[in-house]
Amino acid sequence: MSMQPSTKLTANNHEDSIRELDELHKRREQLATHVVTRLAANTEFSDMIRRNLAPYQRLMTYYECAMMEIETKFRVLDAEYGLRFDRNPIESIKTRLKGTDSLAKKLNRKGFPLSVESIEENIFDVAGVRVVCTFPEDIFTLSEALLAQDDITLIEKRDYVTNPKPSGYRSLHLIVETPIFLEKEKRPVKVEVQLRTISMNFWASLEHQLRYKKNLSDEAAAQVSDELVKLAEDAASLDERMQKLRTYLDEQATRDA
Repeated sequence: MSMQPSTKLTANNHEDSIRELDELHKRREQLATHVVTRLAANTEFSDMIRRNLAPYQRLMTYYECAMMEIETKFRVLDAEYGLRFDRNPIESIKTRLKGTDSLAKKLNRKGFPLSVESIEENIFDVAGVRVVCTFPEDIFTLSEALLAQDDITLIEKRDYVTNPKPSGYRSLHLIVETPIFLEKEKRPVKVEVQLRTISMNFWASLEHQLRYKKNLSDEAAAQVSDELVKLAEDAASLDERMQKLRTYLDEQATRDA
């Protein structure tokens, strides 16, 4: 998709920034109600949040800001790529904040203390940014561009594209640290970034629904798992063929230029 002239791009970026700030304010206003009405089933964790609601809200706002920072970085990369190559590598970007139930379960499972400080110190995927790319090559191009930025620190990298999970799941996971700038301090915040292709995302979304269907016998569950692995391989094959076709077309365009 070709990009518009730079003046239009600047105006659009300004409008996007205003919308993002409006959304952040709305989410901050809704956070207290959301937390109180949807506290984790874990009683101890719920009690901890009630006692520390203000610090918990503050921490979640920091994560919201960090997600905005990472999302903006990817949107800038997408715009630059569009201007240079007349093609955008990003299909969509989604963000999510881990809920109280998920936080409580993860802290318990890992044996970490149930506290606001423990969330920040031990849970690295509270804030998540999912980037859906057009082609497999774009996953690594974008991840390398992000990690090359001097305010991004790589904490952890898990490459399930090159080495898929036994279930067939494919995605590139990065835990990065990015600074957010507050009134009187610069605060580093961790964000999980997932990069995957359209077909990887399609498979993962449907797998999540199919995997957790209830009332399946062990034999039926095994059959479903086997079929999901085969479907993941089919999706990977489609990605590979699409990548080869795009590479061929790029080579032809270069030769004819």
